[in-house]
Amino acid sequence: MANNDSDLFLQEMLGVTPLTQDEVLQSSGEFTPTLAQQARRKAAEQEMEYDPNYLSMEYVDLVKPDEPFTYKKDGVQDGVYRNLRLGKYQIDATLNLLGKTLVEARSQLFNFITDCQQRGIRTLLIHHGMGRKSKPHPAILRSYVFKWLPEMPIVLACNTAQRHHGGYSATYVLLQKNQQQKLENRERHSKR
Repeated sequence: MANNDSDLFLQEMLGVTPLTQDEVLQSSGEFTPTLAQQARRKAAEQEMEYDPNYLSMEYVDLVKPDEPFTYKKDGVQDGVYRNLRLGKYQIDATLNLLGKTLVEARSQLFNFITDCQQRGIRTLLIHHGMGRKSKPHPAILRSYVFKWLPEMPIVLACNTAQRHHGGYSATYVLLQKNQQQKLENRERHSKR
């Protein structure tokens, strides 16, 4: 059988001409990447740059479409949280995430909340929908919003909105004061 393999190899090599140069050229050790390699390297470096959006895209437990959402950080007064829960605060800004992909919603939610806090806007309404018609998993966007809001240190409290503001398809959000508001508050209380 080994003889057949050898014969087969020789038959396949008929007509092959040997190389005229049999020396291996020594590399100078310097390597110049091609333009395509340089472009790929630049793209990879940009991907690795710091992303300030720390909201997690990892697994989330799905919530039911009619499951209420409640979150309150330690230190938030019960009366303040009760007023938020009952929709008694004026809503200063609204974000509509309906129809957005998770990646779009994550980015928009992060940027919206960060921008609102920097501008001194404290009471928000986030429309995320109930997810009843979502396929294949109902309430996936709603579930991620419920996960993301407590991940943000500037979010003090959240609660499912009252019916006239969207009910289960929306959430009230209370943000902490920005630096300017904290300074003004200190000055106001020091004058007493």
